Amino acid sequence: MVDYKKYYNLEEYLLGEVRGNFAKSGYLTADEFFCIIIWKANRSKTKIKARLKRINSDLQKAVRKITSEVFSQRSHKDRLKYLMSQCGFRLPMASAILTILYPDEFTVYDVRVCEMLKDFHKLQNKIDFNKIWEGYQEFKKAVSNAVPDESTLRDKDRCLWAKSFCKDLEEFIEK
Repeated sequence: MVDYKKYYNLEEYLLGEVRGNFAKSGYLTADEFFCIIIWKANRSKTKIKARLKRINSDLQKAVRKITSEVFSQRSHKDRLKYLMSQCGFRLPMASAILTILYPDEFTVYDVRVCEMLKDFHKLQNKIDFNKIWEGYQEFKKAVSNAVPDESTLRDKDRCLWAKSFCKDLEEFIEK
């Protein structure tokens, strides 16, 4: 019997059950993987599904191949490079996937967070992966430093995202 309520708070499900499953098995199922995609950007799921089906017409096998490869990479830098260079993910989605799988090492590269940091907007447009990695490390450090009262990288990210959300909401109401 499926406990459908676990999908209600998607991030909690992802950081708990999905992350735990990945750590144990070394791969994700298609439904686990697409929950990450939907959590980051629901609008992207159809395009990503089509891209994965070109890897293997069996979506479960395509997701298992990609996520097994992520698991087997030697370093976090190699994980990000694999998702971007070999799988065609852009920095926002690749960082979201890795944030769920490795939340102590990655944070979501997001336009809202860039707005709060007043920097890093052009990082996702860089071509040279080493420059992306260096910029991402600076972004991660800036996220960490911007919210010293929060203990985890994920909480720091949430705080910056929520601050941007509230700012936009206030501006919307004022207009």
